[in-house]
Amino acid sequence: MKKVLFTFFLCWFAFVSSQVVPNDTVRVESLPKDSIVVTENPGVSVVENIEKVNAPSKPKLLKLNPTKAGLYSAVLPGLGQFYNKKYWKIPIVWGAVGAGAGIAIWNQNQYLKYREYYIAKLNGTPNEFVDSRPYLDKIALGNAQDRIKRQRDYAIAITGLLYILNIVDAVVDAHLYEGRKDPDLSFAPAVIYDDFNNSNPPKTGLSLSYRF
Repeated sequence: MKKVLFTFFLCWFAFVSSQVVPNDTVRVESLPKDSIVVTENPGVSVVENIEKVNAPSKPKLLKLNPTKAGLYSAVLPGLGQFYNKKYWKIPIVWGAVGAGAGIAIWNQNQYLKYREYYIAKLNGTPNEFVDSRPYLDKIALGNAQDRIKRQRDYAIAITGLLYILNIVDAVVDAHLYEGRKDPDLSFAPAVIYDDFNNSNPPKTGLSLSYRF
């Protein structure tokens, strides 16, 4: 009987021990050491990279500095137009400013001469021009002197205005340079039709358009 009980308890103990899961366990997963990540469609990315490399590069848009263009024109008229690559404007600027300055200088020389004649007439000092023209009195010489002085002042004012316009043209041209290269912005002559009265002939004008 004792052997039977001993055998029963031994079997029962073995059965219970087999149902216990130990707490301290280490799970080891076998992972490959060398792994390669494969995309779903690797050929697409390769083709895109090749197209980007072989694609024609867009030309860089030249940006002009309006402040620099204005300073150049202030130092030397026409230099700002040269900076803006508007070479055809340089002779116009030089001609306008040069003509104004030349007229002002000529009138200044004439004013100095007639002032000398006027002073000689007032003081009665000998002067070849006054002595050879006794019919010229003080009033006539004074009026001639004042008229030439006004012409000199007008020439100086116009020359100064042309000088300022030269600077303004360089600054504005530098501002608008990038807009002229924009294909979405256009400014060109156009024919304008009257949509309300077809009997009126078409008129010519300027068209400013911008595409969004």
